[in-house]
Amino acid sequence: GQSLLRIAASVLVAAWPLSTLGGNIELRCDVSYGGKTETLAFAPVDDPYRVKAININGRFRFKAIVIGNASGIDDVSLYVYDLDTAYPVLLHEANYARPTPQRNAQPDTLTGTQTIYSPRRGRELRYQCALQELEP
Repeated sequence: GQSLLRIAASVLVAAWPLSTLGGNIELRCDVSYGGKTETLAFAPVDDPYRVKAININGRFRFKAIVIGNASGIDDVSLYVYDLDTAYPVLLHEANYARPTPQRNAQPDTLTGTQTIYSPRRGRELRYQCALQELEP
């Protein structure tokens, strides 16, 4: 009786998402183009269709969608579009299912360093992202 309840409680605590025990979650991406690097931060959302792409010097668009909330992240999707044509063209897409947020993560913990080239002019965009668990 008593020991079974204790085992059930310890299993529940072990299965509880780490992020609910700590602070907020944020995806941080270092995006580099033309010798300039910007750190962009993305909070979790429940509606991916409301997330806007960020213009990178009129050459690329970078879009990061973090689906989830403080109790856990279901998915991170990253997109890079080329703006060299009459309409944006998708060059790169990456998806990460149920990634684990980390405290004090290195900037490339989630994605490594990704390099994307524009096919028409050979322009280069680099990014690296980490899913950070922020201090409460």
